Amino acid sequence: MQVQTQWVNTTDQQRLFVKLWGNEANPALVLVHGYPDNQEVWEPVIQHLIHDFYVISYDVRGAGQSSVPRNIRDYRLEQLSLDLDSVTHAVLGERCFHLAAHDWGSIQSWESVTEPKFRSRILSYSTISGPCLDHAAFLLRNSFKHQQKKLLKLLSKSWYIGVFQLPFLAPTAWHFLNAERWGKIVNDLERTQELPLNHNIQHDGKHGIALYRANFIPRLTQPRQRHAVCPVQAIVLKHDNFVSPDYIKELPKWVEDLSVVEVNANHWAILSQPQQIATHLSSYIQQLK
Repeated sequence: MQVQTQWVNTTDQQRLFVKLWGNEANPALVLVHGYPDNQEVWEPVIQHLIHDFYVISYDVRGAGQSSVPRNIRDYRLEQLSLDLDSVTHAVLGERCFHLAAHDWGSIQSWESVTEPKFRSRILSYSTISGPCLDHAAFLLRNSFKHQQKKLLKLLSKSWYIGVFQLPFLAPTAWHFLNAERWGKIVNDLERTQELPLNHNIQHDGKHGIALYRANFIPRLTQPRQRHAVCPVQAIVLKHDNFVSPDYIKELPKWVEDLSVVEVNANHWAILSQPQQIATHLSSYIQQLK
């Protein structure tokens, strides 16, 4: 695949590693990866998009080849939104772009999608397995008051978030997982063999925990009213072990122009069903023209 690389400096002097795919004249599509991945997780999808889009992917701070901040607070959502702004301005200038994100990439991208300064700059957003933390907090509060059975269901899929708050145990655990062991876990979840491996998994897993520690408690205890500034497509993974579809049911409260599509897959559909994910991204963007 045709690819160029570029380094982008952030507002707090971190360095982000960016890849540019395809013809610059095509509509721009920015892809943001989740945890514990780096931007390579998108490459099976990109090969199906490269002929129709100018694709921009990047390693978020602490992942892949990007730099690793020293402080937990440097991973806060507000800074991650500034990172997206830095990348897109460095690569695209004032051009508008479409945005798609998976897992934690989706969580952090909601910060930009609900930020007024991105109105008319982000043309559309496709979210995969990553709710807005503010939206999630309101849902959890409501469930605590009125639907405690539903609350337990929501929390049962997110048990790992509590573990990630432990400062020493969680990062240390990643030393016992190499690319092959982690690959087997993902293969089993997706019921697919020989999916691409993340050879940087120990680094990405260890440092990416800071994303959770910097954001979950502040956002869940002090949620904000966050409304989308662009059309949103929610790609729901029907067998997702980590994210409940109940979060998607709440989106009409926050998204004026919402489309929902289901995929018969588990959490890493971007690896196990890349062509189908690419088709949903492409079709959605085409229909907005």
